[in-house]
Amino acid sequence: MLHGWDNFFIMAGAAAATLIGLVFVAITVGAGFSKSSIVHGTRGFLTPTLIRFSGVFFLSLAVLAPWPSARPIGIILTVGGLAGLAYQISVIVARHKVGLILLDWHDWLPHVGVPALGSGSLIAGAAGLLAERSFAPYAIASAAVLLLFAGIYGAWDLTLWMIKNREKT
Repeated sequence: MLHGWDNFFIMAGAAAATLIGLVFVAITVGAGFSKSSIVHGTRGFLTPTLIRFSGVFFLSLAVLAPWPSARPIGIILTVGGLAGLAYQISVIVARHKVGLILLDWHDWLPHVGVPALGSGSLIAGAAGLLAERSFAPYAIASAAVLLLFAGIYGAWDLTLWMIKNREKT
């Protein structure tokens, strides 16, 4: 069912892997942070960004594996999508604990809405694989694009946040 999608998932996986590397480069810029609040703030942006990029990388690798049927990959992607939704909830709770509350809708959308939509799309695509529906590859590809977008936005916010708070140290 995923035949013909190889190039898309190779590109998505390569993009995710490259962006993971670039995030680590960006973190070296902020390596001199010593204040506890700044470390917590960096983690509040960094970990979700890395999880999203890693999720796309894993999704791409899993989809490209030569599975004997759609059932194993459907189950794996369903678990991944559910884990993504659960993680998104934990991110919201953790950000509130350290005071990283997103007040504006334009912050909520890419930090909360897009990743949740990506995880939901992954679950729908996985269910489509299990039911052998033609929309499945499109839903899985949509999940990869949404999670990449959310990761890029998170990396951008992380970079801006580090630059802004570096002056305070």
